[in-house]
Amino acid sequence: MPKLLKELSRTLRIPFSRFLAFRRLKQYHAAPRSLDETVDWAMNFGRYGYFTIHTLQKRSEILALASAVAALKPQTVLEIGTARGGTLLIWSSLAAQRVISCDLVHRAAQKPLLEALPPPGSTCRVQLLTGNSHDAAFKQRVAQELAGQKVDFLFIDGDHTESGVAADYRDYREFVRPGGIIAFHDIIENQPLPDNQVYHFWKQVKQGQKVEEFVNDPKQCGFGIGIIRV
Repeated sequence: MPKLLKELSRTLRIPFSRFLAFRRLKQYHAAPRSLDETVDWAMNFGRYGYFTIHTLQKRSEILALASAVAALKPQTVLEIGTARGGTLLIWSSLAAQRVISCDLVHRAAQKPLLEALPPPGSTCRVQLLTGNSHDAAFKQRVAQELAGQKVDFLFIDGDHTESGVAADYRDYREFVRPGGIIAFHDIIENQPLPDNQVYHFWKQVKQGQKVEEFVNDPKQCGFGIGIIRV
């Protein structure tokens, strides 16, 4: 019952939450933002019911990843796992052409906000693809959207089970151009949830690859980002 009441409350507050979120977005767009500022906005945009934008990251880790991605001067970014749109805000500030962000659920109410994230004057377009990244039909949708174009950066931050992250890597790495980057979130062994099993896959896949790890503190619980340079 408490969950139902919470959902009802969020639904009733949609008009006001939408107003607050777009007002906040206008503040973000009011001036050019450095990469440091963009990361701070992604972490502190605000919580407005269904219009919440937030990234659950360690600041030093996501900033290091964003810097690596920015150095690519990316045209196209593919993200597996939209969640609350915090990393989407970052990628949409960096990509020159588009960001394709995939998730099991995109709330209809929030879509216009997420699609409006690229800063003024940007040629970047946000595309939200809703579905299960493990389904062959969904992969085909991604391929159709790309139409033969390779992406500069693939961020895998969806299914955190060992088999799930392995499947996303296996299925979507072919879309990354030579010289591009594939990144994984939550590579630290010590995790707060038993289903966070990225560490076990990362330990295997990084062997023989050109990799980097962005970890704020090796003793921390959760987080950590690993990248493979294709």
